[in-house]
Amino acid sequence: MKKNLKPFAVVCLAGASTILLAGMTGGTNVNILNKQPGADSSGIVLVKNTNGPALGYSTTSGVKILTVDGFSFKDLNKNGKLDKYEDWRLTVDERAKDLASKLSVEQIAGLMLYSAHQAIPAMPGPMGAATYNGKPFPQSGAKASDLTDQQKAFLINDNLRHVLVTSVQSPAVAAQWNNNVQALVEGSGFGIPANNSSDPRHGTNSGVEYTAGAGGKISQWPDQLGLAATFDPAVVQQFGSIAAQEYRALGISTALSPQIDLGSEPRWARINGTFGEDPQLAADMARAYVDGFQTSTGDREIKGGWGYNSVNAMMKHWPGGGPEEGGRDAHFAYGKFAVYPGNNFDEHLVSFVDGALKLSGSTKMASAVMPYYTISYGRDIKNKEDRGNSYSKYLITDLLRTKYGYDGVVCTDWLVTADEGKTPDVFAGKSWGMEDKTVAERHYKVLMAGVDQFGGNNVAGPVIEAYQMGVKDHGEPFMRARFELSAVRLLRNIFRTGLFENPYLDIETSKQIVGKPEFMTAGYNAQLKSVVLLKNTANVLPLQKGKTVYLPKKYSPSVKGFFGPPSKEKFEDAVNAELLKKYYNVTDDPAKADCAIVFVSSPSGGAGYDSEDVKSGGTGYVPITLQYGPYTATDAREHSIAAGDPVEPTVTDRTYKGKSITAANLTDLKTIQSTKAAMNGKPVIVVITLTKPAVPAEFEKDANAIVASFGVQNQAILDILSGTAEPSGLLPFQMPANMQTVELQDEDIPHDMQCYTDADGHTYDFGFGMNWKGVIQDARTRHYVNRVIEPIISVKGGTVSMSSATNGAKIYYTTDGSTPAFVKENEYSKPFKVAKGSVIKAIAKVYGVDNSGMVMYKETK
Repeated sequence: MKKNLKPFAVVCLAGASTILLAGMTGGTNVNILNKQPGADSSGIVLVKNTNGPALGYSTTSGVKILTVDGFSFKDLNKNGKLDKYEDWRLTVDERAKDLASKLSVEQIAGLMLYSAHQAIPAMPGPMGAATYNGKPFPQSGAKASDLTDQQKAFLINDNLRHVLVTSVQSPAVAAQWNNNVQALVEGSGFGIPANNSSDPRHGTNSGVEYTAGAGGKISQWPDQLGLAATFDPAVVQQFGSIAAQEYRALGISTALSPQIDLGSEPRWARINGTFGEDPQLAADMARAYVDGFQTSTGDREIKGGWGYNSVNAMMKHWPGGGPEEGGRDAHFAYGKFAVYPGNNFDEHLVSFVDGALKLSGSTKMASAVMPYYTISYGRDIKNKEDRGNSYSKYLITDLLRTKYGYDGVVCTDWLVTADEGKTPDVFAGKSWGMEDKTVAERHYKVLMAGVDQFGGNNVAGPVIEAYQMGVKDHGEPFMRARFELSAVRLLRNIFRTGLFENPYLDIETSKQIVGKPEFMTAGYNAQLKSVVLLKNTANVLPLQKGKTVYLPKKYSPSVKGFFGPPSKEKFEDAVNAELLKKYYNVTDDPAKADCAIVFVSSPSGGAGYDSEDVKSGGTGYVPITLQYGPYTATDAREHSIAAGDPVEPTVTDRTYKGKSITAANLTDLKTIQSTKAAMNGKPVIVVITLTKPAVPAEFEKDANAIVASFGVQNQAILDILSGTAEPSGLLPFQMPANMQTVELQDEDIPHDMQCYTDADGHTYDFGFGMNWKGVIQDARTRHYVNRVIEPIISVKGGTVSMSSATNGAKIYYTTDGSTPAFVKENEYSKPFKVAKGSVIKAIAKVYGVDNSGMVMYKETK
């Protein structure tokens, strides 16, 4: 069939089962089936094409089937002819451009929206007051899979087609909800399907038992830091492939992941969602993750690796949200600045440009990008603007799109165009650098920066208003072209995942796929591979099954989350009693125990801001600690690098130097200490769940063995402790010797802390881990550890010389004990004299690749 269809006449054939549409090029006829295929019990019709895709549509949508050259097509816009965008034989770009050209400004504005968080069903709570026929869900009589009033409104009135799904009651409910959504939007306008999405949802429930051969609600995997701790990209790619199949079975076709920020700032709250602090490990993991999510194979592939098992991966957060000043997070005004005191911006791009944008698979690049909330302070070398990343034309257009050739979707993080809260610690809008502008002006600035989509925005009005601003500034043709450019990008991700042909799910198939036994097994095996053995004095581990153990209660402090009131503090069993009995005998009397196992969590060191400090006359800025006990920030910066926000006009310096803090879970340390005393010399095993680096100095001496985990089931821990499985995980970051080295490190430089060395002489550096034989040294450590070798400092007669064994590496140094920034004045070029008492710190760096660990020398002669 020719690609261009000429005007036609409608001819009704009496007594026939079709209506013939004639007058097309080459004698091709378009037939509308007069008697449409039968539907299943839910009203979904499945039409099979020989040598073509199966088509799914709902009888409630009004869509009919066209037949052309013996093939079937969906008449999505109900005009009785086969439009290019309806023709699955054409390329994705041809279809997307055709549809974009047909859409109104209002419809493109709807495509640019990305909904706020949607729970299925929507329960009353802090996330929003959703209703069903005007009533809260518990009082509505609605089914869990029904659409809320608000969902119907933004899907139809605002033309929204990208929905962020959070919790779901069950796979069956999620699948039915998806079908309900797709049936609704299929009958509206051009029949554009919904592209539903999810934040990561494969974390573990620590108390749930894994049983070989049994299924579950969804496969459970370690946290992303745990995936990094495997140092095995193949595990991550397997995760991506399995998670994608489960996502598609839930009706999810976009993953708001992976989070590939470089975890160079150890205090940052979101480091647990990263692949750690090393740019090369992060790049390999990012590539594997996206390849796994986006690649379909066999009969599930449509073209170019894309297909019915593909999930669009939205890599985040460009250009890296890791170097938050003081470790504070940009969800709040107090954490709006990312800083680069080490001039190490290039390494924060590695996981993006050499990872998720340079795939091994056929899909080539991550299909979407999310910038972080942060102001990447001082990084806009062209326009000299310090605004949130989504507002930066330099970061989005000049760097991402032009320099690195990216033409996929760029979507803001959630609520960057909304108004901020009344104080820096209120969770609200995050319009950093644009706080004094209107909502519509912020949308316009984002569009002109080169962004396509607005996260967390359900209403099209401000987008349309931004369009009119553009018409005034640049004329209608310019803005129409600008809108169509974004529309094409957004539509590509819907076309290539097959949603235009069949967005519907078979409920029973979804139930079988999500949490199927082999997926559960793969996730559990990944958990085992992620566990890191840090200490094993006198080979205390493995601990033989059947031994008698003492487990003190585990403490959970009161913690303030993003939403709702703080959690309540509590003591509870560290491990389910029935599970524990399968491994060991349990006693409440330490005197009767062969050993003790103490479960603790990373020090809960605060957010870096405390309203109580404001009430007492301070600025509100306080330290974030990585130790349990009291800490005073005597070595913090005298003055912050960045400061300023309209809601705190008098605060021009965010330093917290000299202020003190104690971790909220100091009780964890006290539990270790009291257990050590109670065991009277018998072994104490500490199991610590790490969400960020920690200072082990406070508790290492009281532990005969230390096992670190990153969000795994307790059963996986017990399998390691008992020797059922051997530990093989490696640290994805450094563990600091003390808080002084944390304060002196630069937020943007990885590998720049003095690491802790334990009583057995082992240093807890990046890539450290043990198995039953001792310190692990294998292909993984050879590949990733010391990728850039530490420089050698030689001192003779007061003259210092330096060298690096890594080809192409430059050495940067200081003589005052500060961390050397990667700037010309710190670059080593020739031997130099050094004064007595000088503290030399040096780091080797290969630009755009990685940097070494830091070496230190103190001149005493």
